[in-house]
Amino acid sequence: MNDSVLTSVLLPVALAIIMLGLGLTLTVADFTRVLRMPRAVIVALGTQVLLLPVICFGLVKAFDLAPALAVGMMLLVASPGGTTANLFSHLAGGDVALNVTLTAVNSVLAVITLPIVVNLSLDHFLGDGQIGLQPAKMLQVFAIVLVPVALGMLLRNKAPGFATRMAKPVKLGSIVVLALVIFAAIYTERANFLDYLAAVGVVAVLLNILSLAIGYAVPKLAKLGERQSIACSMEIGIHNATLALTIALSPSLLGNSEMSIPVAVYGIVMFIPTAAFAFYLSSRSAGRTA
Repeated sequence: MNDSVLTSVLLPVALAIIMLGLGLTLTVADFTRVLRMPRAVIVALGTQVLLLPVICFGLVKAFDLAPALAVGMMLLVASPGGTTANLFSHLAGGDVALNVTLTAVNSVLAVITLPIVVNLSLDHFLGDGQIGLQPAKMLQVFAIVLVPVALGMLLRNKAPGFATRMAKPVKLGSIVVLALVIFAAIYTERANFLDYLAAVGVVAVLLNILSLAIGYAVPKLAKLGERQSIACSMEIGIHNATLALTIALSPSLLGNSEMSIPVAVYGIVMFIPTAAFAFYLSSRSAGRTA
């Protein structure tokens, strides 16, 4: 596959489809719901924005990852929750409405927090005046994340029937394009992929497991309910891999295929621990109900 086609066409289109799909599921109420459940939102976003990058930083230092791979992991952990979190939350018996609200708010908040984490990571791991996400590039991130979301919300408001019919096909399309993007990222670095997999595979799995566990434990300690804690866990444990891949691979952003490898690996390996944890939570809830 031609790398320029991947980075200039396929990645932006893939991200636009995924964010459009998110927008088709959102209403203004999903943002105003923050006012009705502020503690849950503050606990979840605080854990994701402040605690998770510290944990990821500790992992990449402990495993002594190569600088570009370390930045890729930090880029991943700084990315907002993915729409897949809503599905896993539903399967685990979580508060899906809270998931939708967290995804919506986090996608907006990431416009500010993601460039900060990435730029600090670039400076720490690569140094030497490495050019990061500059203000103009931040506007690009803003556009590729929020414009499709706004369009999807507008379609849902103006044509709710059409939005409802399109929600499932767009969601299916999102899964397909995510798989294609991950494959393309791996293909771009195919010569070194096995070495990279050995280097970052364990870190990616550990990050996923720790994110899920901490995402559940911290809300519990904050006295949130079981369903809200499950929702927080899935939101914190699952990241928007397509956004991270777009930022890593796009020449106008980071333009570094090596940084995309941790994201691609995570996008593959995270399904097994997440599905296992969702099954455990669901089984435990069913047992309590019985």
